[in-house]
Amino acid sequence: MLYGTLYDTTGEAALIVARGLRKTYGGTTALDGIDLDVGQGTVCGLLGPNGAGKTTAVRILTTLLRPSGGRAEVAGFDVATHPRQVRRSIGLVGQHTAVDELLTGRQNLELFGRLSHLGAAQARARAGELLERFGLAHAGPVKEYSGGMRRRLDLAAGMILAPPVLFLDEPTTGLDPRSRAEIWRAVRELVAAGTTVLLTTQYLEEADQLADRISVIDAGRVVAEGSPAELKAKLGGDRLDVVVHDPARLAQAAEIVARAAGGPPEVDQDTRRVSAPVGERVAALTGVLAAFAEAGVEAEDVAVRRPTLDEVFLSLTGGDAR
Repeated sequence: MLYGTLYDTTGEAALIVARGLRKTYGGTTALDGIDLDVGQGTVCGLLGPNGAGKTTAVRILTTLLRPSGGRAEVAGFDVATHPRQVRRSIGLVGQHTAVDELLTGRQNLELFGRLSHLGAAQARARAGELLERFGLAHAGPVKEYSGGMRRRLDLAAGMILAPPVLFLDEPTTGLDPRSRAEIWRAVRELVAAGTTVLLTTQYLEEADQLADRISVIDAGRVVAEGSPAELKAKLGGDRLDVVVHDPARLAQAAEIVARAAGGPPEVDQDTRRVSAPVGERVAALTGVLAAFAEAGVEAEDVAVRRPTLDEVFLSLTGGDAR
């Protein structure tokens, strides 16, 4: 072990720790010295544009890649010097389903159990437990599963040894909203039972729903970290949004919102939307409504809301279209 027992910022034992983690490929730097702490029984969301280094970090932490520099520990074991012990302590669900379509869910889980060195009786018992837990006990061949059912089976396979740490690398990519909600529910149940989760995702709503803390990676570096609420607070609290009915009145609406907000608003011509941060939400809302009525500007929608993680993400990464 490198660190002994480490703790995250809340005082909980940290089951995933990285210090100055680096990975280079020739002249290309995929990770440029990231630090990471994931407390026991929590979900850490790893966000970033495509190519930011999220999957590289997961591959290093799960011993699939060796780091070029820095150090990392998972479940108390160094990933470089004790990879076998790390593998025994983790589950990994990748971006693509890893189950056999020709087998049933039960046969798949029993196979994963045997590959994980469980005896035949143990593998059968564990498969039965997991099928019940993930609502798949009565399902047939995997080729008949929906996308959400397949991903739940993937989660079950990752939990075959009841690991304390689970890595989820974009687990809901390509799923419809209903299937995504099923996976969210399954992840919440695992965390409630004590599992520690590191989640990479391109769906910012997913991180907002599941993560206790978020680390935003850009160009191989952590550019921000905190709870979803803390990251949203970085953009300055509440925002006033107005959608104008007549595009010709958009400039006039922007002037009214600017007076209420005390600064220039953001204007989206395509959606006819004017948006600006405001301090006193009630005063700003009532003032804008009164000014619109006096000027005869018709609004289709007026709302005061918290910033979204999408806005935080674009702000932190410079709105990079990657």
